[in-house]
Amino acid sequence: MKQSVKAVLFDLDDTLWAIEPVLQRAEAQLFDWLRQHAPRLASQHSVGSLRERRQALLAAEPAYQINLWALRHAVLTQALRESEEDLQLADPAMVIFTTARNSVEPFDDVVPGLQRLAQRLVLGTISNGFADLKHIGLADHFRTSLAAHQFGSAKPDPAIFHAACDALQLTPAETVYVGDDLTLDVLGAQQAGLQAVWMNRFNRPLPPHVKPDAICTNLYELDAWLRAASDKSPGN
Repeated sequence: MKQSVKAVLFDLDDTLWAIEPVLQRAEAQLFDWLRQHAPRLASQHSVGSLRERRQALLAAEPAYQINLWALRHAVLTQALRESEEDLQLADPAMVIFTTARNSVEPFDDVVPGLQRLAQRLVLGTISNGFADLKHIGLADHFRTSLAAHQFGSAKPDPAIFHAACDALQLTPAETVYVGDDLTLDVLGAQQAGLQAVWMNRFNRPLPPHVKPDAICTNLYELDAWLRAASDKSPGN
């Protein structure tokens, strides 16, 4: 380890909880609500077709990557307009989705792992999504939490990594970032000057062009790596 680590920043989705089942459940609940409140839209669309619309809009307007909530809201508004439904239904529809999207189940190692890490390190989060850590019940574990839609730029932009380090009053070299996405999290953090740990909970292959500082499958392994690396750092 190049320098003694004083802080760990975390990605959220697929790092602290599995996101795909959450999104599937949230989108299903939203569509059930649309069947009741916007039946013309529901008759013309499916969960899959709305997802395709979001992907197409994101490809056409990449700025939406900073605000995925706005992306979903925009597609809902378009679909409501095209099906001649009340456009004001977009806001309550997003409440249904957002509530379900925040009903996540952290991996079993997350709470005890965060408690163990917090005994000697400062913790924070950086996310491109719009999970509500207070609603989820994890906010108190973190000194700072940055979300792309609030900050104004998204990973892998170095600015959001540097802003999190600044909030902790630490340098990037004193900070480790932990995430599941090799481009946004590992390469993004390393290019911003942080050390990067790949959280590989799903046994994904590592391409040769990406070289994480460490690979872990849970927070216990992360804690063990940090302890071992700390013992080898200068001054120890």
